[in-house]
Amino acid sequence: MTFESEMRRKLDEIRHQPTVRILSLETSCDETAAAIVENGRVIRANVVFSQIDLHALYGGVVPEIASRAHVEACDRVIDEALRAADMTFDDIDALAVTCGPGLVGALLTGVSCMKGLSYALRKPLIPVNHIEGHVSANYLTSPALEPPFLCLVVSGGHSHLVNVTDYGTYHLLGQTTDDAAGEAFDKAARVLGLPYPGGPRIDALAEEGDPHALPLPHPHAEGRYDYSFSGMKTAFLNAANKLEMQGKELPKADMAASFRWAVVSSLVDKAMLAARETHAPALALAGGVSANRLLRRMMQEKCEAAGLPLYMPRLDLCTDNGAMIGSAAYWRLLKGEIAPLTLNAQPALRLV
Repeated sequence: MTFESEMRRKLDEIRHQPTVRILSLETSCDETAAAIVENGRVIRANVVFSQIDLHALYGGVVPEIASRAHVEACDRVIDEALRAADMTFDDIDALAVTCGPGLVGALLTGVSCMKGLSYALRKPLIPVNHIEGHVSANYLTSPALEPPFLCLVVSGGHSHLVNVTDYGTYHLLGQTTDDAAGEAFDKAARVLGLPYPGGPRIDALAEEGDPHALPLPHPHAEGRYDYSFSGMKTAFLNAANKLEMQGKELPKADMAASFRWAVVSSLVDKAMLAARETHAPALALAGGVSANRLLRRMMQEKCEAAGLPLYMPRLDLCTDNGAMIGSAAYWRLLKGEIAPLTLNAQPALRLV
């Protein structure tokens, strides 16, 4: 019997178990994270090793440094997850790993680690799309949530509006035509001289400022539910340059608040438009930017006014983590999906 046939047989057995425990690993960018998730809904352990301090000196993620840090941390976070859950590998039914999208070297580290573990332990490995993981974080925060629902996915590299029609089944309604929302926040933070990571710094500083101090454009995107943040970012940079040329000090709190309001109001307006026109039964947020305070407040307000149920991940599940990968893997496992030993990193992997 080949290894893949053996894993297929084991997967078929696992799918009929009342309880399925998945050990998952996430290494798509600058967090090395491992988790143990039960039945896609319950977190037994969730361990995250952040590399923020390693990259802060450079003002952003350095791919080579990230990859090397993952190599050093993978075994450590897996061991810590098992200790936190008071389990051994014998208590684990299947494994999962992020295979894309992300930094190719970082992804390769995680994929290689889990392929080796799968072969050594003779346990099936489930490949997971990182963005699907972010969507699935909502199943961990809100165990009663089930498809269908509309999901706004916002992170450093992605700004998507997707219809989640079933577990693992998505229909793209809209997306950014240029910069992602998180990327725009990071660039605005650099303009203001804020340290890495920029998005959370902008969010914190914006709480102290006037969101209407600096009028910024809402660029028109061709698609009805598409986003565009490039023009907003350019107008913000021009405003900062003009003040500096005039010898004036940047009103950083007001500028941060104005930029945050422009980005968030754009995100919310398009999401609510799509929810209304597609008759979505519920709306969910996903991705690192879903931790943004104004986004959560504004979306809550709009959804309450529209009588639309809103689901948001817990703050610790908004950013990259292993638990969201374990949740997404469970639904893939139920569909009989399995990774071959030829599984490779897919840095440009799409959700839809």
